[in-house]
Amino acid sequence: MDEQEVELTISKKIEKAKKLIEEAEAIIITAGAGMGVDSGLPDFRGDTGFWKEYPVIKNLGISFEDMANPQWFAINPPLAWAFYGHRLNLYRDTIPHDGFEILLDLVKKKNDNYLIYTSNVDGQFQKAGFSEDKIVEIYGSIHHFQCSASCTQEIWKADSNPIEIDTKKFEAMTIPKCKKCACIARPNIVMFSDWNFIGDRTDAQHENFSQWKRENKDKKKVVIEIGAGRAIPTIQEYGDKVSRSTMTTLIRINPREFEVHEKSAIGLALGGMDGIKEICLDSKIYDITNEKGKKCHKY
Repeated sequence: MDEQEVELTISKKIEKAKKLIEEAEAIIITAGAGMGVDSGLPDFRGDTGFWKEYPVIKNLGISFEDMANPQWFAINPPLAWAFYGHRLNLYRDTIPHDGFEILLDLVKKKNDNYLIYTSNVDGQFQKAGFSEDKIVEIYGSIHHFQCSASCTQEIWKADSNPIEIDTKKFEAMTIPKCKKCACIARPNIVMFSDWNFIGDRTDAQHENFSQWKRENKDKKKVVIEIGAGRAIPTIQEYGDKVSRSTMTTLIRINPREFEVHEKSAIGLALGGMDGIKEICLDSKIYDITNEKGKKCHKY
């Protein structure tokens, strides 16, 4: 297939995706780490990508999987909170890219009949203005804490103070503490080899999702999947599963791992923001206004 034929194929897929979105009565937006790349967030693809962001950890010979482990809150809290504190500060400072605004406008045109299902812990959908009660964060949220010693089942929202970090030593100068026992706090996110994650908040989100699916079981739905890969396959597996339903069609946006399994599904080899613009802009759905000077919602 020559370059012209490839472009024609992509163009046909985009037009089909636009038509499906226009006809949909409900929207499910699913997202992996690739969703945040256009906002400047790292996706930690392999240890090379991880070490590029954290060279001190590279010098220690620690992989992403080893670092993202709750053991560090017990054996080296300054290192643990340097890693998670840096990420928390970064996510707070990051402005969601234009694709979030486009998707928000899309779901408003669908009478806010939507759900977000994401493996990201960064809170970018909330920051972009999506409703808290329409989001499922399957691995939790870095903006919420729990006790690392499990003295309580309470989950609380992090205060607005930044985590101070000595970047040369890569050690946290301020370490969050449990509100009950004053032991080290940790983010309420699922880590590797994690047996103490408190899932009450995430469980409630899943129950909201189940209720929404029951209410919309007979409606035509589109899943718009952005930036989800196979390294951590949960989001792609969900997309593949729901696309087998006659009432749900999957649109998968990923520059590398865009293959789909169902004939009705559409795979687009595009980055997150580019893919969102291609399937939403210049359609009947998206009304582009005030493209510059947008303000994000505080989280």
